[in-house]
Amino acid sequence: MRVAAALVPLAVLLAACAPGTPAASSTPKAGGTLVYASGDAEPTCLDPHVGGNYPQALLSAQFLEPLVSRDAKGEIIPWLAESWTTSEDGLTWEFTLRSDVTFTDGTPFDAAAVKANIEHLQDPATKSSTGYLAVGKVASVEALDATTARFILSAPDSALLESLSQPWTAMESPTGIARGEAANCDAPVGTGPFVVDEWVKQDHVSLVRNDAYDSAPGDAANDGPAYLDGITWRFIPDSASRFAALQSGDVDIIDNAQPDTIAQAKDSKTIVDLDAPRPGASNRIELNAGQAPFDDQRLREAFVRSTDVNAGIESLFFGTAKRSYSPLSSAEATAYSDESLFGYDLDAANKLLDEAGWTEKDEDGVRTKDGVRLTVRFPVSTNQSIPAEQSLFEQIQAGAGDAGFDVQLELLDLSSWYEALGSNAYEAVSAPYTKVGPDVLRVLYDSSGIVPAPSGYFANHAQLDDPALDEILKQASDTLDPEERAFLYEQAQQIILDGYYILPLYDQQNHFLLSTSLQGVRALPTVSTPVFGDAWLVE
Repeated sequence: MRVAAALVPLAVLLAACAPGTPAASSTPKAGGTLVYASGDAEPTCLDPHVGGNYPQALLSAQFLEPLVSRDAKGEIIPWLAESWTTSEDGLTWEFTLRSDVTFTDGTPFDAAAVKANIEHLQDPATKSSTGYLAVGKVASVEALDATTARFILSAPDSALLESLSQPWTAMESPTGIARGEAANCDAPVGTGPFVVDEWVKQDHVSLVRNDAYDSAPGDAANDGPAYLDGITWRFIPDSASRFAALQSGDVDIIDNAQPDTIAQAKDSKTIVDLDAPRPGASNRIELNAGQAPFDDQRLREAFVRSTDVNAGIESLFFGTAKRSYSPLSSAEATAYSDESLFGYDLDAANKLLDEAGWTEKDEDGVRTKDGVRLTVRFPVSTNQSIPAEQSLFEQIQAGAGDAGFDVQLELLDLSSWYEALGSNAYEAVSAPYTKVGPDVLRVLYDSSGIVPAPSGYFANHAQLDDPALDEILKQASDTLDPEERAFLYEQAQQIILDGYYILPLYDQQNHFLLSTSLQGVRALPTVSTPVFGDAWLVE
């Protein structure tokens, strides 16, 4: 039995610190079914290899496990892989796997399974985006023996371990994969503490305990089967309804908590806030430099300067979000900020627009040039953007309107939002993207990211096409030297910020509100998904 690190479950710490909350139960109690209420869009497929979005990660983290994990200090630690080595040129990695793990359908977890998973992610028929991009430099995987998997890379990849720690590259049963997409979407088969039992679409997913579970990472407090009998994962899109269900005791934990309800929780004796900012990119508005008007840097800077983001965050987020001036989340040690670029200055914005030739205005006060209105189409995913954020976008719309921009906010469901991006029907967009580590910059801003993945999704929404930036990102990906890597990523962030390709807002908000009757919950230090293998319910 592995010795768990000296951990106190995060929910215990939070409950102990929250004003007026009772002390957490120190003894785990077996039994009971946890009820989770999600405000994210219900996945169309539970297999995170297909597509690869955050709602899939939230669910699949309960039943799928990756090769490695990341601890609270940001260090990569073993999970299904016990150890690894890399060649001097960075092109060959060998992973030594645990020999005592079995998928819940009885299929052995071995090197052949690892090979099958990487090939599944890379198969265009899988329609993967997040996982596909994460393992893009893996040329092949060889099963040397049952417990040794050799990865052959097409080019060095300093982010390989970070990429392999994510839910979108987690290991699935090859037998389960072989059933075909439909069956695997309905119930992926993993090695985790829970098993998908039933999916009643438009209502809930039922998970039951894996009684044979014994493959927790080293930083887990419980290295055996879960205490809970199971989890009922409900989909409640309306934020007020989710919070009411938590208050009434109908559910035990909710995600996508709104700033006002988070503020209420601070004074509650029965509700605790689990604040787990996502790694990778910050929440930001990306400006489409691939087409007019934002192919002109002056227009991008004018848009940024005309928006008083700080005032909006202060008025709408009740202290639950801190302004970012970086492309990267504050969870990333390599995040680089430059506050001086993002000060609100309407006079400067107007001067830039005049210099760019947008000097005329129509009867609506919208600037024009050669008879063309200064229009900014801004599609917003209602499934990924909380109401407070949508209100912030409205304030940005109004501020930019004062400078003469016609910002056209359009609230869309997730599929319509993807369609708008895929057809280039946008000039500005807020597109959350979660990836462990600063390599997310390569995914989001290398010119290759303008080309869609097999799923049809492309990640470079700023359509930034800069050979100098591409070369810096390539060098950062190639080097295994942490200091050189950090220096290169700082250079990359300077180019992105100085060019006004993005308007940083804040860390990707990841607040979970949970009842004090739910103990032992922690957020994985990889992509900040809550996991319940350590959790239990008290009376």
